[in-house]
Amino acid sequence: MEIFEKVLGVFNNKEIICYSMSNSKGVEVRVLNYGGIITDILMPDRNNKRENIVLKYKNWESYIENPSYLGSLIGRTGGRIFNAEVDLGDKKLVLNKNYNPNQGHGGNEGFNKKFYEVKYEALENEAYIELSRVSPDMEENYPGNLKVKVKYILTEDNELKIRYYAKSDKDTLVNMTNHSYFNLSGDGKESILNHNLYINSKSIVELNDVQAPTGLLMFIEGTEYDFTSSKKIGKGIDGNHPQLLQGKGYDIPWYIEGGEGPDLELYDEKSGRALEVYTDRKTIVVYTHNYPDDEILENGKSSQWRYGVAIEPQNPPIGVNSCFVEDSILKQDEEYISQTIYKFEVR
Repeated sequence: MEIFEKVLGVFNNKEIICYSMSNSKGVEVRVLNYGGIITDILMPDRNNKRENIVLKYKNWESYIENPSYLGSLIGRTGGRIFNAEVDLGDKKLVLNKNYNPNQGHGGNEGFNKKFYEVKYEALENEAYIELSRVSPDMEENYPGNLKVKVKYILTEDNELKIRYYAKSDKDTLVNMTNHSYFNLSGDGKESILNHNLYINSKSIVELNDVQAPTGLLMFIEGTEYDFTSSKKIGKGIDGNHPQLLQGKGYDIPWYIEGGEGPDLELYDEKSGRALEVYTDRKTIVVYTHNYPDDEILENGKSSQWRYGVAIEPQNPPIGVNSCFVEDSILKQDEEYISQTIYKFEVR
């Protein structure tokens, strides 16, 4: 296992550093100290051609604003919080409405726009990059000084493990995730509509007309949202399901059943690349890049509609009447610990 670092540039008088860790199988993962951003996951196809399987901006400066949250660490909370208001015990938190009328992905300056202290180490069978910072009391109006640590671990078994840790000196909200957009064709050559998708889920979290949870689950057997048998993403994405019409494609939390096997699987027949996802979170948000931004990607093209699929394991976002809030509450001095595993294969 190997780790290298490279300074990309300077922002706000701080160096933006890219840390690269690689194994002997040709898998390499690159992470920034800014935003905890995964810029690259390099992986061979069945012909041993190594390409990037996550969307990447051409210029590092695009990550400063990063309108689509490419590869970002998301926190304190992922997803939309309805009306940017939450009942937390006997307190009402009033958050920033950066996803009008909701709060989204941690607010105006969430974890995706912060610098982190970094430690790293390359061992015989794994390497890790550990990011940490303290989110101060009332940052983005969240209570508590929150100590955050996120560990990206690459193994010789071609697994990328993301472990999330947090601890607060006040009751607060935490629901972290990663917002990488996968495209297994490599270097964003083709859309993700021909990717085969499996999700171990029989229900989705119902969203209202501003894409916030209503508190209800919708059973999905036989609908466009039913991926219990692997099928192409493009097969039902333009269907007439009300939730699809509302989101202009897939953009919703699937409630995970648990049990044996992966919680989600993505497979590109042409390249032979496959991704299995295992998580301890209750839901996985799948978002098919229905609203691309205007930034230029690494392949020289502007960001294109449905050329990436974000896979965001997290607990359900907080919706109407603070529904699902209990899945985001971190009590004072308790530990938040979560892990998601991304396993890469060639078939």
